[in-house]
Amino acid sequence: MEPELALLWEVSIAEFIFVTVILGGGGAWMIGRSTALTWSGWGLLAFYLLLLTIAVRFIHFSLFGGSFFLPVRTFGTALHYAVVDYIVLFAIAAAGRSFVRSRQMARQYGFLHQDRR
Repeated sequence: MEPELALLWEVSIAEFIFVTVILGGGGAWMIGRSTALTWSGWGLLAFYLLLLTIAVRFIHFSLFGGSFFLPVRTFGTALHYAVVDYIVLFAIAAAGRSFVRSRQMARQYGFLHQDRR
């Protein structure tokens, strides 16, 4: 496939949605969920997402002809799209973490929300 080189996607929007949003987003949601369930901090979530972003960039590279970090001539392009992927994955992971954490708080501290009449 010939790359389109848009601001958010490198090869095509369908490839971006499939790899970054669906595949990577599912992993990001699980990372957010696991950090919420173990009461871990945001730093651990950010580190796990960095690893996931590298894996997502590799899938873009190996299956769809996108750029990767190692030929030095493609490093700048790969870094740009890695930052885009990281931001998208971070948003999905933060939503997953927030969803699970709010359920935890409601379950464990439900007495705070009882009607006191």
